[in-house]
Amino acid sequence: MGHLTTRDAYRNLEERINWFTQGAPPSETLYKILQVLYTEKEAKWVALLPVRPFTLKRAARVWGTTEAKAERLLDHLCEKALLVDSEYHGERQFVMPPPMAGFIEFALMRTRGDIDQKYLSELYYQYMNVEEDFVKDLFYATETKLGRVYVQEPVLTNEKMNHILDYERATHIVEEARYIGLGTCYCRHKMYHAGQPCEIDAPWDVCLTFDNVARSLAEHGEYARLISKEEAMDALERSYASNLVQIGENVREHPAFICNCCGCCCEALQAARKFSPMQPVATTNYIPEVSLEKCVGCGKCARVCPVLAISMREGGKRNKHAEIDTEICLGCGVCARNCPAKAIELKRRPIQVITPVNSTHRFVLQAIEKGTLQNLIFDNQAFASHRAMAAVFGTILELPPIKQALASRQFKSVYLDRLLAMQKKRNTGIKAKAENDF
Repeated sequence: MGHLTTRDAYRNLEERINWFTQGAPPSETLYKILQVLYTEKEAKWVALLPVRPFTLKRAARVWGTTEAKAERLLDHLCEKALLVDSEYHGERQFVMPPPMAGFIEFALMRTRGDIDQKYLSELYYQYMNVEEDFVKDLFYATETKLGRVYVQEPVLTNEKMNHILDYERATHIVEEARYIGLGTCYCRHKMYHAGQPCEIDAPWDVCLTFDNVARSLAEHGEYARLISKEEAMDALERSYASNLVQIGENVREHPAFICNCCGCCCEALQAARKFSPMQPVATTNYIPEVSLEKCVGCGKCARVCPVLAISMREGGKRNKHAEIDTEICLGCGVCARNCPAKAIELKRRPIQVITPVNSTHRFVLQAIEKGTLQNLIFDNQAFASHRAMAAVFGTILELPPIKQALASRQFKSVYLDRLLAMQKKRNTGIKAKAENDF
């Protein structure tokens, strides 16, 4: 009976994780991973927590305990990076981070002795690099991607820099951040313990987190170190020098992270190689173009491309020239940075990539595409807060009509239908007024 009770605790936690838009397909390996990260007691308690951000009072009520006891457990979970805390209008809030980028990475963002990191890395490798269900669900289950690539700004000419938008620049994210955290690269740490160390010996201390995530990880358990903007810029420069690709949260405003990724260790770039031409992350708004007149056929661009999008073809100035597969290309600019003949130039893509405004916008889009919108608005305990619902509804009202219809069908809400009808009537009135004015 005790064995069944223990397994039930982790199965309930699996269900809790999969209630959110981004989940983790159940398997025996995931069960073992959760056993490493959570004690049985922690698994039981976390499985009861709301999906949306919650307060101390809400946790105490859900757990049926005092606020003092609830706060001690919440602090303990923050110290293990299984929860992240923040302050909203003077009130402390907590939220369970998604599997990725979230509690899976956090466990390996520093060296720690309370868990067996080698064993955990081997489990991660099995779950993500061998079984693949998690990676496929993470990167390919929705049209809206979790992450997006940043263009390497040093590659852009002054003319091109005039056309780059603020949210497309990693340096702008650094400049705007209130808090910046620097941690160990989870991917290279994992692969090192799994017996497949980074092929290019890239630096480990280049994982950037921002704002509440950075502050929480730094204050609880030292999973990140709070750094200055100058140190963050240095991390970017060191990453450029190592031909790493910058991949951040796929939002325009206040992304939670920017990873500096190598093609041999990063799950996203590995997925790009393995499942091409399907893209696991949103590309930049740039695409490289090769000048056959300038290309000397050295092949350096093909060797450094993180997703193997470049091949050498017959012809050109020296019998060979670089050819770029634009279906696979991320538009990162690593190839242009490494071209000794300056034969590769980044140009704006003819069709611009659309980036969600913020995390709520991204969550709603992914939930609609995955058919789990109701999970985002309601959890398995009670209704979400009016503030959370207002944020979700506000985002839905800004979506195209097709997405709105899908949202309404999934949610099956009279309230949402009325909101959409009111919005349509309002838009029709605005259009009629404009036509009359014209």
